[in-house]
Amino acid sequence: MAINDVRPSSTGGGADGRAPVTVKAPPAREIERRSIDWVPEEERHGRLWHQFPLWFLGNFQYFTIPIGFVGPAMGLSLGWTVVAAVLGIFVGTLFMAFHASQGPQLGLPQMIQSRAQFGYRGVLVPLCATLFTYLAFNVADQVLTAEGFHSAFGWNAHVVAVVVAIIAAVIAIWGHDWVHRAFRAILVVALPVVAILSIGVILGAAHGHAHGHYGFTVAAFMAQFSVAAAYNITYAPYVSDYSRYLPRTTPVPKVIASVFFGAAGSPIWLISLGAWLSIHLGVADGLDGTKVAGNNIFHPLGSVAAILLAAGLVATMGMNAYGGMLSVLTGVDSLRKIRPTRQARVITILILTVVWFVIGLSISSNAATTVLNSLTLMLYLLVPWTATNLADFFLVRRGHYAIADLFTPRGIYGAWGARGLIAYFAGFAAEIPFMVLPSPAGFTFTGPIAKQISDVDISWLVGLAVSAIVYLLLARTINLRREERAIEQSERVLAETEAA
Repeated sequence: MAINDVRPSSTGGGADGRAPVTVKAPPAREIERRSIDWVPEEERHGRLWHQFPLWFLGNFQYFTIPIGFVGPAMGLSLGWTVVAAVLGIFVGTLFMAFHASQGPQLGLPQMIQSRAQFGYRGVLVPLCATLFTYLAFNVADQVLTAEGFHSAFGWNAHVVAVVVAIIAAVIAIWGHDWVHRAFRAILVVALPVVAILSIGVILGAAHGHAHGHYGFTVAAFMAQFSVAAAYNITYAPYVSDYSRYLPRTTPVPKVIASVFFGAAGSPIWLISLGAWLSIHLGVADGLDGTKVAGNNIFHPLGSVAAILLAAGLVATMGMNAYGGMLSVLTGVDSLRKIRPTRQARVITILILTVVWFVIGLSISSNAATTVLNSLTLMLYLLVPWTATNLADFFLVRRGHYAIADLFTPRGIYGAWGARGLIAYFAGFAAEIPFMVLPSPAGFTFTGPIAKQISDVDISWLVGLAVSAIVYLLLARTINLRREERAIEQSERVLAETEAA
């Protein structure tokens, strides 16, 4: 039973009575050699505190600001917009953060672990949704950055797009450690600048006045709540990819808390700022609004803040490219076993870069809005996956997996995981009557039940519940005792591979 040409070590690290493993981080100049293979304990050089700044900056970029435009556009007041955003972010981040514990416990990319629920080849179903999400985000990010810099500073949009794509690709190629490093470096510079801008807004130095009348409606409140929750749920496929280098002994509550407060803190801040910009300055672009508000306080505060928030967005594109690479390699490996070499990583990232760059150049900023709207559909597709995955990890198998069996269609998880696939499609089908789909490619859809509740979209909540319940019912037929024997065999395979 091979494990994709990895060199695994024992998976203990002291907690199981084995000798602690001495871990040394690779040189900073070294390109990451791991991709979809298992990370042995001797290579687990990650630090728990790295998780907070990574996920804080993941949302500390100007893509987050327009999320705060949703409520005010429907007449929701600043106060109610903030309340809806806080509640939505808390709910969405809760599901996202629980995936963080899977990285340290298993040392695997997120979608490799998902083979336990969907099967070695069945995982291709959620993989399609995750890959499209990565590409759609980068297409939209490229267009938003290029057009934003062009409108705010007069920079050539095509040149900006080229530079942005190159930087994102380089970060992804160098890999896991450089994603963390880039995020921490940008955060150190951006945090004080945006903090000064925000204090100026609170003190009234940014000027502006309310444009129109704002109050409370259920539809507006729920729209803001849903989009805020969706914002971090779409991060769920990413999380384990960036925690898999943490030692296996990392306390589960601490890694979940670090991801949760990092990923929740920055969007609550910037969504609230976006709501203020929409109501008091009447802006329709997050980058331009940041520039105007900051420069009203003092010049060039707004310009600097806008550039730094855009830098955070470019770094996030590198994160998307890295996750997209893992999804592609997992998909290819599910059809035909491959060796996850550095060369495979680099070639895949370069291909993905060309794809999103060409698509980004071929669409306008209005088309970019269509791409962003299509992410609503991605939420519908990702929610049944996250419900199934978390139900299996925390309630059924409780974090115990035969790692070696995840790398073969002949293992205990099989080629097609009927339970996971049934739960996934049942959750998606249950969402349909509750959907309020915006207009990608000119198509709109509002489910019959959504029409009865003022077009409020709660489909993702329904999908979460149905997929989880269906999977838990089907999982009662899983022979956990048989899996315990497979886990023991897997541990022996890992140890034998290491000794070889």
